[in-house]
Amino acid sequence: STFKTWAKRLALSERSLARLMLRETGLTFGRWRQQLQLIIALRELASGVSVQNVAANLGYESVNAFITMFKKTMGSTPAHYFAERKTSAHLTDN
Repeated sequence: STFKTWAKRLALSERSLARLMLRETGLTFGRWRQQLQLIIALRELASGVSVQNVAANLGYESVNAFITMFKKTMGSTPAHYFAERKTSAHLTDN
């Protein structure tokens, strides 16, 4: 959904919604939506959904665009991120 669509659904002007988002969350709508998408992506990837399907479900035009966003935000690609988590969990189990 676009920002304009959200504002219309909430019966607010785009400017009012922008101020409300920033006041209530400390984030712009774009940053808030990116954080939400990241939370959804992490949950889906952790449950075994493929990167391709997660990217498509979140509306990314390409898998590479999704991986770029993930890497920029999390510091590594989805594959490396979860490989690191597995290694850390394995090490702490011993």
